[in-house]
Amino acid sequence: MKALTIAAGFAAIASAAAAETPVLTIYTYDSFVAEWGPGPAIEAAFEESCGCDLQFVTAGDGAELLSRLRLEGARSDADIVLGLDNNLMAAAHASGLFAPADIEMPELDLPIDWEDDTFIPFDWSWFAFVYDKTRLPNPPHSFADLMAMDYSILIQDPRSSTPGLGLLFWVKSVFGDQAQEAWEKLNPKIVTVTKGWTESYGMFLEGEADLVLSYTTSPAYHVIAEDDDSKAAAAFADGNYLQIEVAAKLAASDEPELADAFLAFMLSDAFQSVIPTTNWMYPAVLPEGGLPDGFVELERPDRSLIYLGDDVDNIRDEALDEWLAAAAN
Repeated sequence: MKALTIAAGFAAIASAAAAETPVLTIYTYDSFVAEWGPGPAIEAAFEESCGCDLQFVTAGDGAELLSRLRLEGARSDADIVLGLDNNLMAAAHASGLFAPADIEMPELDLPIDWEDDTFIPFDWSWFAFVYDKTRLPNPPHSFADLMAMDYSILIQDPRSSTPGLGLLFWVKSVFGDQAQEAWEKLNPKIVTVTKGWTESYGMFLEGEADLVLSYTTSPAYHVIAEDDDSKAAAAFADGNYLQIEVAAKLAASDEPELADAFLAFMLSDAFQSVIPTTNWMYPAVLPEGGLPDGFVELERPDRSLIYLGDDVDNIRDEALDEWLAAAAN
């Protein structure tokens, strides 16, 4: 009986200690928390100072995060969502699920001015078609080149993937009312449309297509991690579409102060210095040591294309309809 009493006492103490440790739940995309992604290092660094249990929950690719949160509504366990982007912000604002961050913003290192106080940027890059210089010595330098050249491409589904959605906006920003016609010319060159970026980039590395929709920063991975400078990203004369990834606090969070603490931490050097060589994007705040050498040499597009504000929802619906209509032809 005494042994049982002591065991029960330890169980009660452990239970009370666990109850006193706040849990911060962050919804994010799969690759962010992979062993090679930024998640593990960021979790360890934040838990050192927060006295909390940081828990990442994955929900596929970036575009699937908002779908899950809409489904769960105010009942969601999430305190923060990390991995939406500028193309999803208008829809996320309209959902009413998010609250402004109560943090002090540092100086951001973005190609555009940032004014939103709910969705806080943590990294960015331009979308681009990545190719292997040893296999493709004459890459396209515009969408006109891409349509005219006999090259195969891999893209991602805009309904589940933020790069796929970004391509819709990219095509729409270049071709306007002729976007459907542009898709009809591009579609014969598309080998397949994958659910997410990981699948299509893996297929590209296996040689299953000449080009893959990715980022201008993707070649930095091969240079830094593999000492391989054979990959490059095509800067288009039309301009390249900009992606800014963001995080935001849920209005129904059980830990709003802890959520704000994480968003402030997200803009600190401890977080931002991890981004270039784990998420392979430009950090939203320039790290104290600057960018790694593999980033400094990257080619940057001359023109940045981006949609922001209330028009994004209408543009997205129209662009998606055009893509689907072209695919049906």
